[in-house]
Amino acid sequence: MAELNGMQGNEIADDYKRKYVPQGRWRDTWDVFKSNFFKLVLLNIFVLITFAPGIAIVYVRANYVTNMGLIYPFNSSVLYPYYTDVRGLSERVIISADLLFYSLLFVAGFIASLGISGSAYCIRKLILTHGEFKVKNFFHGIKVGYFNTVVPVTLFILFVFGSILIGDWKDFVIATGGNAAGAITAYVFMIIATVAAGLYLAWVFSVGVSYRVKLKYLIKNSFALLIGTPVQTVFIAGFALIPVWFMFGGGFWMIISYVLFIFFGFSYILLVWLSFSQWAFDLFITPNLKAEKEAARAQKSEKELLAEKAEEDRRVARELLAAGKSELIARPIMPIEDGSSPKCLGYTFTRAEISSAAESREKLGEDIAAYEKQHAGDSVYVEYNKMFAEREKALSTPDDKKGKKKKISSDNLLK
Repeated sequence: MAELNGMQGNEIADDYKRKYVPQGRWRDTWDVFKSNFFKLVLLNIFVLITFAPGIAIVYVRANYVTNMGLIYPFNSSVLYPYYTDVRGLSERVIISADLLFYSLLFVAGFIASLGISGSAYCIRKLILTHGEFKVKNFFHGIKVGYFNTVVPVTLFILFVFGSILIGDWKDFVIATGGNAAGAITAYVFMIIATVAAGLYLAWVFSVGVSYRVKLKYLIKNSFALLIGTPVQTVFIAGFALIPVWFMFGGGFWMIISYVLFIFFGFSYILLVWLSFSQWAFDLFITPNLKAEKEAARAQKSEKELLAEKAEEDRRVARELLAAGKSELIARPIMPIEDGSSPKCLGYTFTRAEISSAAESREKLGEDIAAYEKQHAGDSVYVEYNKMFAEREKALSTPDDKKGKKKKISSDNLLK
């Protein structure tokens, strides 16, 4: 995979610090969805409001085409001889309507980008902090991510608009009896181009709302991420668009789709896609960070490297000494087995029982000493004691008031 430039250290996280993900990315995302459901519903309402103009345009266009169907003479056999040939008339009406109404979607896209950019910032914050959210984060997300949202949204609308018009042209050619081979081929290629552009622009959106990068790096990195995860991208895109697929089912399934979009459909799409994007960022950016560290290390002198190693050893020693030397690790401990515990005295006992209990305790002590002597040379204990001795020796300590070296312990380590 190509190197991702300009992204390391430029993550957009202005009012939060990223927390460690204790489990898998998708398990973590499911937990975020369950524990922050009402926050996602609220964000979905914000997005739905900004999508209202686009929804209104599609609805008015549909009504316009229906009403035109009641006015125009599409049945030539009934109206003969006044309209002898109306082939393609319906298709021309649809082309005219699509040119008029769908061109307005570009303006609607500018408005919808407000909700998308604001919610994207909030949902990334939910993913990376496991629940932190404030309404003002939505408006901050618009401020920092609107431009990088409106550009891919507008370009995607352009591809969709082109697909619709070419599809209308194809229908018109077929209706008028022309050679439809070229129109069908153009339509198929335009659909493929729209899908490919949609996947690429989705990565442009993810990178743009997640990192502050220059335009050339935004274009390059988005392409690299698409090429680096082709199968995953297609699968996750399909999974994220489940609410959209319900629309194609018609009837009951379309009603389900409407309900999903009203309550959490938009938030669901953003949550799934941004979680996947974060997985890819973690996968590909972390190795780059390691490579940069290795490159920086190669440029340092031997003296600098020794100084760094000494400082690292001192830090580890401080942590180790502060915790204290553990007797459970420093020497062998005989495991408890059946019959190894000493005899216990009851509420009443005789002198003979006292003597027997003392003997059993003495025998247990001998067994413990024998076990410790037998296993004292085991590598686990030798290595631990050796490490602790080296850390203790390597850590220099200040003199006390009498000029003597202070004994290193967890009590005086940080004094």
